[in-house]
Amino acid sequence: MVFRDIPLIEYDPERISIINPKFELDTSDVPERCIFPFYGSLFIEFEKMGHIHKLMSFDSTVVSGIHLYEMFYENERIAVMTPGFGAPFAAGNLELAIAMGCKKFIAIGSGGVLDASIARNKLIILSSAIRDEGTSFHYIPPSREIEANPMMVKLIQEYLMKTNVEHLLGKTWTTDAFFRETPNKIKRRKAEGAICVEMEASALMAVAQFRKVQLGFIVAAEDDVSGLSWDLRLQKKYASFPERFFWLAADICLTL
Repeated sequence: MVFRDIPLIEYDPERISIINPKFELDTSDVPERCIFPFYGSLFIEFEKMGHIHKLMSFDSTVVSGIHLYEMFYENERIAVMTPGFGAPFAAGNLELAIAMGCKKFIAIGSGGVLDASIARNKLIILSSAIRDEGTSFHYIPPSREIEANPMMVKLIQEYLMKTNVEHLLGKTWTTDAFFRETPNKIKRRKAEGAICVEMEASALMAVAQFRKVQLGFIVAAEDDVSGLSWDLRLQKKYASFPERFFWLAADICLTL
């Protein structure tokens, strides 16, 4: 078998698929701006507190309970939707959010660091991603890396600098297999310039590029995989961080 025989690199630019994300409901009143947080626990608490309410839902015989929420923040309407977990699920949920009417996304989540000097909860604006997952190859032609939307990177960085929020700008490694982050692979990814690892960024960037919507991604440094053993770097007060991160994303959304 030669490399060209791998199905994953048989990119098809056809825009219409047999199954397409579409809705019978009116989507004309859905906010264009959307926060895409990988912190599912926030949704239960925020809904109880009245911060968010369900705007639209997607149900099928295979998947149910996917909701697009809405919140009013500083007198502005912002949509909120969880990406789920892993590249295929996150890409599918992004497709649904786009089909519902959202066009500008701030994705926030956590990732492992490839450099132990990066402190826990340090924010990393993703500038590009190494495509070590399968989903992105169904949206854009094969390549080793994908660049983030430069306008969104610039906007996020300017906001964090203006508000004195410490952050880094860097490349991520997106992988489908977190149990296969081997020392050899980590060494190679670090040599390519990656400073963190997660499971969804390159797929979300590809979907956004294919669907011609704007998406920026901020990762919060979490565990450390840079050594020969896994350091979870747990903190007793960690539970409050996702909520603070969410409201920071809301502030950034207001600038879109």
